[in-house]
Amino acid sequence: MITLRRSDERGHTKLAWLDSRHTFSFGEYYDPKHMGFRHLRVINEDWISPGKGFGAHSHRDMEILTYVLEGALAHKDSTGTSSAIRPGELQRMSAGTGISHSEFNNSQTEPVHLLQIWIVPDEKNLAPGYEQRPFALEKNRGRWTLIAARDGRDGAVSIHQDVELSVALMPAGHQVNYRLKAGRHAWLQAARGAVTLNGTLLNTGDGAGISDEEILEIRAVDQGEILLFDLA
Repeated sequence: MITLRRSDERGHTKLAWLDSRHTFSFGEYYDPKHMGFRHLRVINEDWISPGKGFGAHSHRDMEILTYVLEGALAHKDSTGTSSAIRPGELQRMSAGTGISHSEFNNSQTEPVHLLQIWIVPDEKNLAPGYEQRPFALEKNRGRWTLIAARDGRDGAVSIHQDVELSVALMPAGHQVNYRLKAGRHAWLQAARGAVTLNGTLLNTGDGAGISDEEILEIRAVDQGEILLFDLA
């Protein structure tokens, strides 16, 4: 079963410095029909104006992943971490017992475009933590690259939940397949470009919840970038 979440049906927050689309309920956008999918709680697609961003604010008991599509995002948090996140990298921040952080566009001239992803952890009151790694996405173009997993295998960022996140940069006309184990579910997010999922079209910004499917056949209509969450 494939359940589509179209880009233009997402929640929308528009500020002078922020344009944000919410796949699931977030902040002032609330829709009881879209509260998340399995352990996946938030997918926000954000465009942040040059030099602007989110001032210091707090989180707890959440795994927060930041995936930049264009530009660079400056990050600072109460653990003393300071970094810039760029395309081809993934940052994981475990909020645990509590963490404060800020996120700003690292450029004074160009916008930054990113996905902010929240995943409910497998236990509460973890020690706050942070991890950021680069991945050879261009080198692996046309193939899956595992970028987050509970066991952190194959160089992936470790995450405190039974979730695996893979990315594929897709040449036009190329197909990648993915096999779901029995009892597993998936969420596919079309970050850029259009793809078909078992024959169903997803355009840029569309997502799909997937259950009771064994083989996923994903073909690029044009050049694109997709994220696949393999979920318990």
